[in-house]
Amino acid sequence: MTIKEAILQSLEDLKRIATYMEVYNHIIEKNYYDFKDAKTPASTISALLGDFIRLGDSRVKRIKGKGGTFSYYLTKFEKDIDIEGAVIPATETKPRKKEKTYQERDLHLLLSSYLKHQNLYSKTIFHEKSTGNDNHQKWIHPDMVGIDFLNLQSKSTQTLLKVINKADAFKISSYEIKKEINTDYELKKTFFQAVSNSSWANYGYLVAFEISDSLNEEMERLSQSFGIGIIELKANPFESKILFPSKYKELDFKTIDKLCKINKDFDRFIEQVEKLLTASERYVKSTERELVDFCDKYLTNDTEIEKYCQEKNIPIEKAAGNNV
Repeated sequence: MTIKEAILQSLEDLKRIATYMEVYNHIIEKNYYDFKDAKTPASTISALLGDFIRLGDSRVKRIKGKGGTFSYYLTKFEKDIDIEGAVIPATETKPRKKEKTYQERDLHLLLSSYLKHQNLYSKTIFHEKSTGNDNHQKWIHPDMVGIDFLNLQSKSTQTLLKVINKADAFKISSYEIKKEINTDYELKKTFFQAVSNSSWANYGYLVAFEISDSLNEEMERLSQSFGIGIIELKANPFESKILFPSKYKELDFKTIDKLCKINKDFDRFIEQVEKLLTASERYVKSTERELVDFCDKYLTNDTEIEKYCQEKNIPIEKAAGNNV
């Protein structure tokens, strides 16, 4: 049984108007779906119930209570339900204090830390710094770029590079970063944004901090069809993992050239890569240090990670032993 089938079966069992929490609790009680290690399963149920309405699925309807919350029911039971009497009045009179939350760009430091652990240099590309007023330009900007060099240590290896295609000496990746992906709609929107923004790179990735377990099959299908990889980013970046790998493709130098023309950070990133590839042996280390200084900073240990996440209100899971 899929998670959507579990929702429909629960509404079938309840035969009344129900909140997303009532639906979620019924699924758990009846063991209709195993959420396993899902971070926010109840929120996933809420999002998927909303999907039924947004996508025009005629099987499910909803009503809005006085408190602004929604409740749901199966359309086929509509005649037997007292809609007006079922509207839930507002119970909360005091305004709820707005909780502090993290911003999408706060995740960049976590991703750069993960990439550094994978021996990749990475750099955030600020699309708002680009020249021109074309709104469509943002669909070619990656949130971050990363580059993986071959281990160039010997002089003979460097000499060999001068007579072969230097593009074989490195691989460039593009990253589209999102806070969360909870619904099929969000997945499609963010995935094809990643497709567009990484069209020029060797590898393209969609990165998200929170991903609904219900989307695994669709993520796999999209990844296999379009070659975009998917990374689940963790608050402890060393625990992050590639859910689906990216497929290699040749660099699109025309698009790279366009990005260089409109964005100074991207232009300088490509310039630093070229300098390192063409540096003579005596200047390799100094040129590499220059690239490191230009690229994004990164976290190196658990203490730094925990402090940063607390400062940015990024939820972090502690090991059981840390609670003793």
